[in-house]
Amino acid sequence: MTKATVGVLALQGDFREHAAILEECGARVVRVRLPEDLDGLQGLVVPGGESTTMSKLLTSSVLVEPLLEAIEHGLACLTTCAGTILAAREIRDGIPDQVSLDILDIVVRRNAYGRQLQSAEVSLEIPAVGTAPVPVAFIRAPSIEEVGAGVEVLASYQEQAAAVRQGAHIGLTFHPELTGDTRLHRLFLSAL
Repeated sequence: MTKATVGVLALQGDFREHAAILEECGARVVRVRLPEDLDGLQGLVVPGGESTTMSKLLTSSVLVEPLLEAIEHGLACLTTCAGTILAAREIRDGIPDQVSLDILDIVVRRNAYGRQLQSAEVSLEIPAVGTAPVPVAFIRAPSIEEVGAGVEVLASYQEQAAAVRQGAHIGLTFHPELTGDTRLHRLFLSAL
């Protein structure tokens, strides 16, 4: 079996933690900082971090158009926290020129669960990865306020979607990479 080649957007945020988990899962990892880093990828992780900073860095790195083109040609994405904000069709409480990649037919609200002090580690039931609860970290997390008809809700938190799947794309409002659980990364890799 050939290893999947997966990029991790490495402009800002917790890309190192994602890279380590992907490597643990057997993937070949490429840190994506420039448009040419997208060549040959089967999947891309857009990590958590600070969504407005990531938006500005995507623009200054001239990555927006090449990334959209790669997605249009079949690049699957796993997004977490700030990455899910960038992947959304609509961003509430974002800056006026914030990048929206429109990968997922969802509407998100930035920092919906409060400030850093309200961040928490919780366990979520995610049947798509098994019966045991998945430990995840919510850190200044967005909420998914609306989902389109083609979006499957994989898990909820406080009565709102927290994990969604649309085609080959998975969007998470939390950080599974910070708790060391590999099941969501393995779910993503299994579809590549």
